[in-house]
Amino acid sequence: MPIGLATTSDIPRLCELLGILFTQESEFSPNPALQAEALRTILDSPETGVLLVLREAGEIVGMVSLLYTVSTFLGGRVALLEDMVVEPAQRGKGHGGVLVQGAIEHARKAGCRRITLLTDGHNVAARKFYEAVGFQQSFMQPYRLQLAVNTESK
Repeated sequence: MPIGLATTSDIPRLCELLGILFTQESEFSPNPALQAEALRTILDSPETGVLLVLREAGEIVGMVSLLYTVSTFLGGRVALLEDMVVEPAQRGKGHGGVLVQGAIEHARKAGCRRITLLTDGHNVAARKFYEAVGFQQSFMQPYRLQLAVNTESK
């Protein structure tokens, strides 16, 4: 199962996967136009991050994004792992683990010193999955201030 970088021609499929993800999360609702805009921004700005896809028989069955920032504490580049999703019919086959390991390797090669992720607090399966692949819960608590008025956030 090859993991590779997404291209602009993959955007429609990635929007479908994000639609699946955002209907599972309590804080979000899908908005394909906004998702496509964000995906294009990442693809057009490699310094912003990367979109990794997992293909089976040539079809994208999963995706994950890595977004880059800098940690003053660690003195260098770090990544935020976002938008990890596997097609529901393909779950339970190890695809999620392959995607996360691919993202970890990609972050290491990109010089990242840490990967942080957020997951829905109600999604016990996701929390167990991330802990099983080595992530630890942090005492840091996320806070948000919504600035955009055109989103479909809950």
